[in-house]
Amino acid sequence: MRIPAQRFAHFVRDFTQLVDCCEDDEAQLLARGRDLLAEIVCRDDWLPEAYAQPNPQHYQQYLLHADPADRFSVVSFVWGPGQKTPIHNHTVWALIGMLSGGERAECFGVGDPGQPMRSLGVDHLTPGTVETISPRTGDVHRVSNAYDDRVSISIHVYGGNIGRIARHVFDEETSMRKRFISGYSNEAEIAA
Repeated sequence: MRIPAQRFAHFVRDFTQLVDCCEDDEAQLLARGRDLLAEIVCRDDWLPEAYAQPNPQHYQQYLLHADPADRFSVVSFVWGPGQKTPIHNHTVWALIGMLSGGERAECFGVGDPGQPMRSLGVDHLTPGTVETISPRTGDVHRVSNAYDDRVSISIHVYGGNIGRIARHVFDEETSMRKRFISGYSNEAEIAA
């Protein structure tokens, strides 16, 4: 799938070149990838309207680009007012860039079985902010729209095809985990 925006096309080209040269060096890939994502989220003028549509019941996860070898994917997250994720992990590195609105990301430490999870702190993302996560440094969090009265949009880049990767959601009170595969909000378009 292609989004006909020159700005986004350049981002995908540059990120593909970055993965080509740094796939085995996560620290360098995240540092340089952070700069690339910061360049594209600094202006909210390129995301097509079709990938910025909220759903009144739940957040939307639109696939914008999947590397043919599944080395990375780019997704727009569209948060309706007050929407949030369950506590979840990713199993791959990720970059999160705030395009518009704001997000609240609460990181968690997984407790022993039957024990509650520990909150490790909260990050607030504002437009232009880029954060990184990795299983090596901690990738368990709950994300929510920072606003109860407006839509927020973030752009995520993952170290794999995130909509096809088996991951986990966690129970905050017991640290129990359950497997899930997220898929994408635009599955019908992807399959066509």
